[in-house]
Amino acid sequence: MQLFRNKWTPLFLSNFLGVFNDNFLKNCIIFIAVGWSLPFWLTQSQLISLVSASLIIPYLFLSPYAGRLSVIYSKKKVFLFFKILEIPILLLACLSFYYQWVILAVITVLIMGILSCLYSPSKYSLIRDIGGEKEASFGSGVFETMAFLGILVGTVSASVISDMYNQWILYVILIGLALFGYFVTRSIRAVELPENKENIGNLNPILFLLDSYKFAKKHNYINSAVLGVSSFWLIGGMLQMNLVIHCKKVYQASNTTTGMVMAFAAIGIAIGCWAAGKLSGKNVKKGLILVGLFGLTVFLLLLTFFHMSLAFFIICVFGVAFMGGIFQIPCLSLLQKSNLGRKLGDMIAYLNIVTFIFVLLGTFLFSITTYFTNENSFVVFGVILAVCLLVSIYFLSRSPEYWTETKILFHKTPTEPES
Repeated sequence: MQLFRNKWTPLFLSNFLGVFNDNFLKNCIIFIAVGWSLPFWLTQSQLISLVSASLIIPYLFLSPYAGRLSVIYSKKKVFLFFKILEIPILLLACLSFYYQWVILAVITVLIMGILSCLYSPSKYSLIRDIGGEKEASFGSGVFETMAFLGILVGTVSASVISDMYNQWILYVILIGLALFGYFVTRSIRAVELPENKENIGNLNPILFLLDSYKFAKKHNYINSAVLGVSSFWLIGGMLQMNLVIHCKKVYQASNTTTGMVMAFAAIGIAIGCWAAGKLSGKNVKKGLILVGLFGLTVFLLLLTFFHMSLAFFIICVFGVAFMGGIFQIPCLSLLQKSNLGRKLGDMIAYLNIVTFIFVLLGTFLFSITTYFTNENSFVVFGVILAVCLLVSIYFLSRSPEYWTETKILFHKTPTEPES
């Protein structure tokens, strides 16, 4: 097909479809299954928490194994194998909706989370295999853009389907896109390095974390990149949770309006990721890290200290999200551009574990802040601002190069030093 003549299209589209199906299934259960007859020990709130956690928990325990798979086997074959397994799992999900078996529905989300975790390092490592070192920044930017579009479209589609609930439309979307995703993944073309079956690493999550941290210390920027990407997800997670409270308490917004605000946040991140990838071109623009952090700080200051109209609030939320995308992509590109060979899969697995630890930390910060402030959303914005400032201090103090390259961004320069 002419659509797939571009070398990037299959990987980007496959990523979008995978993220879409995960979020579409999760949110269909949240919107639809809460109306089923639930077991006496499971409340609606607990169901929502359980479904949401099912996509996250596998990353905390299975990431070392996922990293190993991407090192010792063909990354495309690993990716394709788990995409095949998604099809029967989604058939089970359709069965759970047909009979309204809530436990089976939750189990299918958990299995989808496991599959996504196990092919994640292979999927991300293919960016460099397809584009090489020179196109790693561009590939990372568009790749992440497609992921956030998948989250956005999957969430919105689930809300629409739940309002006009028709089981057969749900089945067609789940199975049809799973089949399409498999065939798209098959069309990926990548030049992979030889498989490495010798240095297979540690499968114990704690020991894997320690070993990976020590390994990353020997290479420039890797631990900084991991901290940057993980901080982005912590900030994004806290922002998403706080939007629900802020919209309801401050603006008395409906669920639809709140959903629109969250959609603008997702769009902002997607555009920010795309813009960072385009601005970076064939190099990693490390200066964009501080640009993104500065923008985040400005918009968070406005959200923390000013009671604004809903329209201006949406603009500020979009600004936070956009600057978050600008901040994240150079961090991710630093990891992609590192000369790690097959070890890149292990480092992406390391990134996944740290990221979800930070997501849980963000959930804890949000919970404890709302508990002691009677759900004061302005204070939560302040906590997010404090996190942003701490991350800024880290990057400013870590190396003067980040500040130097930030200044270079605003002046004409013939070339940029290689990372």
